[in-house]
Amino acid sequence: MPFAAYNTGMITELGHFALILAFLVAIVQMVVPLIGAHKRWPGWMAVAEPAATAQFLLVTLSFLALTYAFVTSDFSLKLVWANSHSAKPMLYKVSGVWGNHEGSMLLWLLILALFGAMAAWFGGNLPPTLRARVLAVQASIGVAFFAFIIFTSNPFLRLATPPFDGQDLNPLLQDPGLAFHPPFLYLGYVGLSMTFSFAVAALIEGRVDAAWGRWVRPWTLAAWVFLSVGIGLGSWWAYYELGWGGFWFWDPVENASFMPWLIAAALLHSAIVVEKRESLKSWTILLAIMAFGFSLIGTFIVRSGVITSVHAFANDPERGVFILAILGVFMGGALTLFSVRASSMQAKGVFSLVSRESALVLNNILLAVSAFVVFIGTIWPLLAEMFWDRKLSVGPPFFNSAFTPFMVVLAIALPIGAMMPWKRASLKRAIRPLIPALVLALAIGALAFAMQTGRSALGPVGLMLGAWLVFGAMTDVWSRTGRKGGRLSRLTRLPRADWGKAMAHSGLGITFIGIAAMMAWDHEDNRVVQLGEPIEVSGFTVTLQDVQRVQGPNYISTMGTVLLAKNGRDISTLYPEKRVYPVAAMPTTEAAIDNGFLRDVYVVIGDPQDDGGWAIRTYYKPLANWIWGGSILMALGGLMSLSDRRYRVAAGARKAAMQGVPAE
Repeated sequence: MPFAAYNTGMITELGHFALILAFLVAIVQMVVPLIGAHKRWPGWMAVAEPAATAQFLLVTLSFLALTYAFVTSDFSLKLVWANSHSAKPMLYKVSGVWGNHEGSMLLWLLILALFGAMAAWFGGNLPPTLRARVLAVQASIGVAFFAFIIFTSNPFLRLATPPFDGQDLNPLLQDPGLAFHPPFLYLGYVGLSMTFSFAVAALIEGRVDAAWGRWVRPWTLAAWVFLSVGIGLGSWWAYYELGWGGFWFWDPVENASFMPWLIAAALLHSAIVVEKRESLKSWTILLAIMAFGFSLIGTFIVRSGVITSVHAFANDPERGVFILAILGVFMGGALTLFSVRASSMQAKGVFSLVSRESALVLNNILLAVSAFVVFIGTIWPLLAEMFWDRKLSVGPPFFNSAFTPFMVVLAIALPIGAMMPWKRASLKRAIRPLIPALVLALAIGALAFAMQTGRSALGPVGLMLGAWLVFGAMTDVWSRTGRKGGRLSRLTRLPRADWGKAMAHSGLGITFIGIAAMMAWDHEDNRVVQLGEPIEVSGFTVTLQDVQRVQGPNYISTMGTVLLAKNGRDISTLYPEKRVYPVAAMPTTEAAIDNGFLRDVYVVIGDPQDDGGWAIRTYYKPLANWIWGGSILMALGGLMSLSDRRYRVAAGARKAAMQGVPAE
């Protein structure tokens, strides 16, 4: 055996051994600190921190070993053979590590271990018993997924006779957007495991108070930010890669990431009430449990084979049953514990019907019910087939009509709720500063309605709601500077959390505007054109100048050269492609897009025609980039809030740690 192959094989076996050893460390971390916290044995509780660090280092070693096998094209590994090829560009060799079921589960475990290690490294201000229980619960999740990956989805299985080359990665996944989309989604999915661990640990501890609300918020916020980025990347990829010209298709796997995002947003706002007013304790704990529960449901949907999707990783009922068992054990156990402890979580703060607390309750109801609507629409076809043997399809018409009303009410209420004081408020007083924002929003909606002809009210209403959110967020920030002079200087000294909230709410408004504009005013032109023949699309002149056959690194491309002009002036040259990947024997469409601040022009080349022409599909997409610009702004707002020291250092936590926790 050549030395290089022997060396690669040794590294692979080392990675496999590290994975099994990490499993054993996770079992120790799950059991020993939990017993120590119950018995008040400091030495046993202290096992949690080094165990969490060791577990993370071992999983990192395992993941790096698998990455090395992909980078070096070690086709003796079954996973590399099934998902890679020697001619594949290096970026996609690396992203191929998580572009499959087994590798993506190893990435899931790596992130799970990372969050546990971070809780150990930065949780020094937590009470010792709570920290030990949080790390033990986090380890228990790890134990379940270690068992899942080792016994049903082992990424280190070998082939007795290594083939000369691999079968290549799914061509749809060979794209920069999809290279980074899964890691961000997993950081969000798995980040919610920390909220679950904090919730279960608090239930075991019998203590939920303002300090707990402060501790759980940074983890929730971090997970929500990562989910926002991951969902945005996935939407952007679907827009430019699939050639359909859409940004969201209500695909079951898209919904699988959207549901925990909605619940995490509700949890963020609910935890504020726990922290500030010590109210909504039971509800917040329930949201913390359900947020991770929806992450597990998403994992089941993607990996069980119950649905068919371009995003789905696996089609294996055995794996689906295993994940369903994990979901049942953790959700069933947590909800049972919740039912036992719920009566002891007494709310201390009282508030009137008109107050910020009530506004946050409304926010929570709208987000939770909208997540439930998405869940029903996603799971209903499966239930219909299972119980009534009927094949149903629940598509965009249902989701758009059932989901949209909740978002409309949320958009209306959000700026008003943000202006209300705690405990008791006056609706008239809260709305008064927002009158200029309301006038501006109505003016923008009226202008859009006047400019459009023969269209629905969807576009103007969406623009009005989005503008209301943006101007409302600006008004909220301005109102925090007081009523006397020097307001501009005070504006620069506002806490980062205030700026983060304003950015996130503004980002939501900008996304609303982009979605409404694209759904109401986009235009599609689908026709056969000859070389050199100009066509008019929404005021633009589109000319197919040439079509060439181009050899890529691991594909063959039919590439068009399209000249885009307006009013006789050339704007840009676009190169739409239709690629064929010979190894995978699969074609893909590569749209060419001229991006603009106010519009996109989107061109897709199709098949050659008998008369020598080519099928060309052209879209005019108004305000398309506002959708992803809003997503970026929401994520940046979350990061801005996360950078606020008040989020990272729990006020009163050290005091609680010194005082200890009341006996159970």
